[in-house]
Amino acid sequence: MDYQYINKIDSPADLKKVSLEELPAVCAELRQFIIEALSKNPGHLGSSLGAIELTVALHYVFDTPKDKLVWDVGHQAYAHKILTGRRDRFHTNRQFKGLSPFTNPAESEYDAFIAGHASNSISAALGLDIANSKLKIQNSKLSHNTVAIIGDGAMTGGLAFEGLNNTSMDKNNLLIVLNDNHMAIDPLKGGFTQYLVDLTTSATYNKWRWRLYQIAEKLHLVDDRKRRAILRRNNSLKAVLSKQPSNIFTGLNIRYFGPTDGHDVIGLVRILSEIKNHRGPKVLHIITKKGKGYAPAENDQTVWHAPGEFDVETGLRSVEVQGDNVQCTKDIPPLWQEVFGETLLELAKKNEKIIGITPAMPSGCSMSIMQKELPERVFDVGIAEGHAVTFSAGLAKAGMVPYCNIYSTFLQRSYDNIVHDVALQNLHVVLCIDRAGIVGNDGATHHGLLDLAYLRPIPNMQICAPMTGEDLREMMRLAETLEGPVAIRYPRGRCPMKELKIQNSKLKIEYGKGVKLRDGKDIAVLTIGSIGNPMSEAISQLSTLNSQLSIAHYDMRWLKPLDEEILHEVGKHFKTIVTAEDGIIAGGLGSAVLEWMSDHGYTPHVIRLGVNDQFVEHGSTKELYHMLKLDKEGLLCELLSLVQAK
Repeated sequence: MDYQYINKIDSPADLKKVSLEELPAVCAELRQFIIEALSKNPGHLGSSLGAIELTVALHYVFDTPKDKLVWDVGHQAYAHKILTGRRDRFHTNRQFKGLSPFTNPAESEYDAFIAGHASNSISAALGLDIANSKLKIQNSKLSHNTVAIIGDGAMTGGLAFEGLNNTSMDKNNLLIVLNDNHMAIDPLKGGFTQYLVDLTTSATYNKWRWRLYQIAEKLHLVDDRKRRAILRRNNSLKAVLSKQPSNIFTGLNIRYFGPTDGHDVIGLVRILSEIKNHRGPKVLHIITKKGKGYAPAENDQTVWHAPGEFDVETGLRSVEVQGDNVQCTKDIPPLWQEVFGETLLELAKKNEKIIGITPAMPSGCSMSIMQKELPERVFDVGIAEGHAVTFSAGLAKAGMVPYCNIYSTFLQRSYDNIVHDVALQNLHVVLCIDRAGIVGNDGATHHGLLDLAYLRPIPNMQICAPMTGEDLREMMRLAETLEGPVAIRYPRGRCPMKELKIQNSKLKIEYGKGVKLRDGKDIAVLTIGSIGNPMSEAISQLSTLNSQLSIAHYDMRWLKPLDEEILHEVGKHFKTIVTAEDGIIAGGLGSAVLEWMSDHGYTPHVIRLGVNDQFVEHGSTKELYHMLKLDKEGLLCELLSLVQAK
């Protein structure tokens, strides 16, 4: 398609050459460009469509990259990428060796801070703004602005409120743009969401308040201490003029503007131009619609958050055309998350003490299955992982059995809660860790590579990982009967599984016990979790290539406690041991096996396979596992090289 405006925009400087009246046309072209691009190369559609006018207005008013735009949840920032010199490469977004799926300072000077996880923008932007003010003392010509753009549910995260609190205390000129679309991936829940819906302000009040404050400054009547006092008094004045109580922002002495239409680009330019140079912290509250400008995305905002490939004209997604949502069969196994969701519902029907908790991911983790049938026993707590864990701890302390489902990458944010609130009291919280291992195109911010390593040192923690869907189901059943915290980690995608439903009451998995999958006498291979599947295929292929070679394969199932019976067997009979895990090598299964062997006087040669000391880039799961040599071909190559060296 021939784009009249955006084909000529390679930087914000080019955008500024466009007249104010032409900006709606620029927005329309950006919207169409993103829709066309994502229909063929899937990405986060709805969030970026909702932030187009805001993005254009910000780059039109501010002098980026000198002025810093700090995006919260970078999937709002596709238009930002296009306007900052990456239009011609946008077709590579989220692809292996292509553009980063989120803002990334290593990719562009226009990306002020990384933004893969939610709620960090206010804190990061405040740091940038205060650092700028310190540098400004040394260089009087330096004059930069800092803007935090927070939205897509990120205001439900505790870190955002910590940042707000700090912003209210320290001298700064931070502008916070609250992009309020009432959504994360699923519809937002909670009191703060309703608070934003109800929030109003008085334009007359804002105008007169600012004029009075400017007069006081010119008369040198205001220092920092008096400024805060005046702001507090003015908050009371606002309550009189607007006939509304002081809101949370003004209560924190942060100037509040809004709410205003976030899809009126001309109006946004005028407002941003007016408040840009106002001294002190301020919030601009805009109302937007996720998926704006594309009817299918507006009508089903959860599905169209990241819809996959789709037909622009019909709005049909490829998964609908290809029948990807059909019932699981022998040829089309279920998703790991579906096994979790179906099993949780089945367990909850039998045990009324079971509660489901998720931080804004009911559909993503399939807890929505239980939510539909037992809504009063499912809690979506918003983007608040730390709270989700401590909330679960409170439930467990009172005798409930919480199954808290958090993606591996987001579980990192609740580490202290796991240690202090759960493990220290040995509470029976079942942590179901979805998206463990390599997750694909979302890249380094979203891979779940650290959980085994950071959970293993925690006292009282019990850790297991299923190789198949049946294993996941059985581990969830077993976890219900245990005491203390239990972590079950499993990957994204489809899992090997024959039956989705529980067939009988007898547990097929024993606590702390692995299983021998294959006998052998030359090399022992120990795996944990789903990587056991490609490893099993690699061993079978190697045995075909070399019938004289005998490799034993053990699925350990448990990282903590380790199956000491298996380890004694392996330590006594094998001089060479290979461990494999789809996580960081340091601290994981390989490290645990090495430590155990050393502690028990065994001296085998242990080769650890996994992810080395690195953050893994983005790309398809297939491409990344191949790059890391953790797919069938890579594992076979590792085993071949080991055999040849013997």
